[in-house]
Amino acid sequence: MGPKVWFVGAGPGDPELITVKGFSLIRDADVLIYAGSLVNPELIARSGAVIKLDSWGMKLEEIVSAMEAPAKSGKTVVRLHSGDPSLYGAIIEQIEELERRGIAVEIVPGVSSLFAAAAALGSQLTLRGVSESLIVTRPAGKTLDHDQIEKLSALGATMVIFLGSGKLGEITKKLACPHDTPAAVVYHASWPDQKIIRGTVSDIAQKTQNEGIDHTALLIIGGVVDPRRKGHTRSHLYS
Repeated sequence: MGPKVWFVGAGPGDPELITVKGFSLIRDADVLIYAGSLVNPELIARSGAVIKLDSWGMKLEEIVSAMEAPAKSGKTVVRLHSGDPSLYGAIIEQIEELERRGIAVEIVPGVSSLFAAAAALGSQLTLRGVSESLIVTRPAGKTLDHDQIEKLSALGATMVIFLGSGKLGEITKKLACPHDTPAAVVYHASWPDQKIIRGTVSDIAQKTQNEGIDHTALLIIGGVVDPRRKGHTRSHLYS
């Protein structure tokens, strides 16, 4: 076998919310490169890696170079991303560069913060009679010129919006769904300081601002946020 780097999803924050395979890899890693403050320090502390490197502020070439030498020398190298690497994980450019250098990659999925947020709300993201579809998206910003939030919000599906904590007012103004649609912001889902703000499209931005939350939070929009209010039909599973 040639050199390999493992890309592992750390989960949403709670160090217990990681797959068995993912935990085994970080425990036995020789080199651990992790995604800064987005990964719980408790999880980093449980790794036996001799080298533990915070990738915050590092350029792509620096990150890949830090993985290349130990991987080619036969070391177990783990690149640890928050949540699940496939959602806004920016992994493809890393993988492409590693492959150009002759290094294979294997991805171990993780628990996304969107699932931790649904658990915190005590609800489902899809619910019969309320929403049969889930839209995962993000607002325009430094790395995205235009978003489709207005168009997507008219579809009546559950929406989970990443990377929008600091611009909730802008986001809610774009929404085409009714202003009384239930909405919630979940800050630091599954972390000890987790916080939930509930409201509607019309007031969730102000409520969140009042709580001083402007980062590391998800916005969830749709009847599933308050299924008792919106009503749902019984699943065929229990009929």
